[in-house]
Amino acid sequence: MRNRLRVLAFDVLAPLAAVVALTYIGVALAWPRWWVAVFSVLCLLIVEGVVLNFVLARRDAVTMGTDDDGPGLRLAVVGTATAVLVAAAVVGYTQWTIPARTLQADTTEVAGIASSVAEASATFTPQNPTASIDRAAGLMSPESAERFRADFAGVAQDLAGRNVSAQARTVSAGVEAIGPAAASVAVVLRSTQNSPGNPPDSAVLALRVTLTKTDGRWLVVDVSPLHTR
Repeated sequence: MRNRLRVLAFDVLAPLAAVVALTYIGVALAWPRWWVAVFSVLCLLIVEGVVLNFVLARRDAVTMGTDDDGPGLRLAVVGTATAVLVAAAVVGYTQWTIPARTLQADTTEVAGIASSVAEASATFTPQNPTASIDRAAGLMSPESAERFRADFAGVAQDLAGRNVSAQARTVSAGVEAIGPAAASVAVVLRSTQNSPGNPPDSAVLALRVTLTKTDGRWLVVDVSPLHTR
């Protein structure tokens, strides 16, 4: 019984675990050419070792797992199999888990930035007419911020002259598309405008906010109306 367990652990499971781990690494890396070559060589060595072990078992009635004179060899086999399994775990973590977490973090970040910019673009106070414009521009790329200030300068002057105030709150923000360096977010706002002598005027606005990632930071490049059919 003891010898059967040793055969199972050292002669069967150890090489099988190594082959499975190498295959997992290939799947995680999407089988690049260099890994196909490495995988082929390593698997060939493992198969040669298994065949040699079988031949010795037929000749000497003893295998690597049952050879009491070869504890060092068993330790080397187990150590190698363990190292391959650890490498597979590390590769799987770096190839799948980290990108998934990065995507989730980027999705949350772009939705928050788009919501903030959309709200700022639809918010205005006569007492401080440039406050919301500056707040939105601070989340934009330099070129987009300059264009945004130029587009809203006249609007801000007109609203301030008529003592009109506006306040916007995000109803929902959803990411339409996102990649490593670009994203598009649809934002739905509820805007309330107040002007002297008139009741508050409420409206629902839909905006599309596009962003780009520069030096690890998401910046808004455009804010435009979202036309629905």
